Amino acid sequence: MIVRGTDKVLIQGITGKQGTFWTERMMEYGTNIVGGVNPKKAGITHCGVPVYASAVEAMNDGGFDYSVLFIPPLGVKAAALDAIEAGAKGIVALTEHVPVQDVMYFLAAARERGTRVLGPNTAGAVTAGETITGFMPAFNENIFKVGKVGVISRSGSLGTLFCLNVVQAGLGISSFIGIGGDPIIGTTTKDALVELDNDPRTEAIVMVGEIGGVMEEEAAEYAATMKKPVCAFIAGGAAPKGKKMGHAGAIVIGNKGTYQSKRDALKSAGVTLLDTPSHAGAAVKEALSG
Repeated sequence: MIVRGTDKVLIQGITGKQGTFWTERMMEYGTNIVGGVNPKKAGITHCGVPVYASAVEAMNDGGFDYSVLFIPPLGVKAAALDAIEAGAKGIVALTEHVPVQDVMYFLAAARERGTRVLGPNTAGAVTAGETITGFMPAFNENIFKVGKVGVISRSGSLGTLFCLNVVQAGLGISSFIGIGGDPIIGTTTKDALVELDNDPRTEAIVMVGEIGGVMEEEAAEYAATMKKPVCAFIAGGAAPKGKKMGHAGAIVIGNKGTYQSKRDALKSAGVTLLDTPSHAGAAVKEALSG
């Protein structure tokens, strides 16, 4: 999900501690935040924008394009359904530990209404030089200098590391898309790859994958059709089978979703494989020059 500087952003849960802190950071960066939601504090002004009782009310009073959710796990389903009913183009669901049945329910509703979902359990997204939607350190130019490399990651911390390595190599970032670390998420690695492939600001892509699931294998099929160079790193090479490592989705069962199966699929697709994060900058530089 690539949110532009002209897009209107709503913050559900804006008056909480984290909602307040990151709303201020997002605004400072240039994100066009037009309002917030807290049913108990509707009618007040917070962080310089109006607070509404619901996303539907916010849509009826000036409207918004995307909603960012700073909502506790058990409240995410209701907040997401509110944004979907309002007609949001997209939702950034930052929260982890959202009940799986709740995620399945609101993702089905989102598909029905054509609403994009990033997450749950995502660090959000960055359009370098334009917007932050979430809690990535885009304001640090050592990490998010504006450039032409797109980065996709399940992990916010690994994504930050790869952005840093790309910038240290003398390049810059076009967009970062944090898809989220849960087993069931709204935007897959392939979805993000397609979006960056179609983004005119992006000329090369770094994909940070993990063991578990088959998202990277599915993304490899699409990568084989691309003209833009793709470099990929798969985390979890030393993880034992059947053991969850880090993210809820990072568990290997059987022969699919393994470290080797993902690397094999990506290699067959012509993707440049990275053995360590420190190789990212040099590999992308070489891919662009080639």
